[in-house]
Amino acid sequence: MKKVTKEVYLKWYEDMLFWRKFEDKLAAVYIQQKVRGFLHLYNGQEAVLAGTLHAIDPSKDKLITAYRNHVQPIGMGVDPKRVMAELYGKATGTSQGLGGSMHIFSKEHNFYGGHGIVGGQIPLGAGLAFADKYFETGGVTLCYMGDGAVRQGSLHETFNMAMNWKLPVIFICENNGYAMGTSVERTANHTDIWKLGLGYEMPCGPVDGMNPIKVAEAISEAVERARAGEGPTFLEVKTYRYRGHSMSDAQHYRTKEEVEEYKKIDPITQVLDVIKENEYASEEEIKAIDKRVKDLVKECEKFAEESPFPDKNVMYDVVYEQEDYPFLPHKL
Repeated sequence: MKKVTKEVYLKWYEDMLFWRKFEDKLAAVYIQQKVRGFLHLYNGQEAVLAGTLHAIDPSKDKLITAYRNHVQPIGMGVDPKRVMAELYGKATGTSQGLGGSMHIFSKEHNFYGGHGIVGGQIPLGAGLAFADKYFETGGVTLCYMGDGAVRQGSLHETFNMAMNWKLPVIFICENNGYAMGTSVERTANHTDIWKLGLGYEMPCGPVDGMNPIKVAEAISEAVERARAGEGPTFLEVKTYRYRGHSMSDAQHYRTKEEVEEYKKIDPITQVLDVIKENEYASEEEIKAIDKRVKDLVKECEKFAEESPFPDKNVMYDVVYEQEDYPFLPHKL
């Protein structure tokens, strides 16, 4: 694994804090009905992405995930202003406002969504990995899913084929405990999700998803295996979300006390504690990071607010009615 230096810790702190504040702002404007539809926030799970990014090569490795997908493209290099504009449904968004919260995409930055169908991204992730193996790109695909998605039959079909073909893919279950609102204990007769990999003789194991170091270590090992042609890995990254499944979730299935207990091991706090203990930054330098984050969130909000909505004709340009539809040039 690449060495975790002072600079890495400072980047982790700034990135994770920005992701958290970016989504806090989304929650606020959602209440104002500036962002519509469903909104699934990542608050509490930031260490998973921070650790992942330390372990991969974003220039050739790919990420694909479910609909809790706002901060991953930012981590891969997408302009956060465009991500916020997409959530606002604006023409300057990553998909010209046509995708919205659950469908952020950027082929340019190797981020392949953002998928609203539970578990739908799992076979797609294997498909991306198949292409990398076929074309010998050296790339690895990281395919994320929630704990609810592992109950989908498509996971088992995909695991079988991925192992059979030794695809360069890492399957990562971000187990935040409750899927949409039902605890893991109530969905199966076992609670160690990572053991699903054993049935396919797939290397697998649990990971502390609240600590970016632990995530980076596990992902690095899996990436090394995949690049060496040894096939897939399945990781159960145990994490926690502080907000509900979506903004419309009343969260009756858990107590406020439980949420507060998990906040005691908040990934951002853990990283900040290391920075302070090792004197990687002074109080003034930490305040400067906080200010940069605050200013960038404001910049994103301003960009989204001031951007125009897409022209109504755009909706018709992406819907085909002609009989020769397969041969019709795309207008966008």
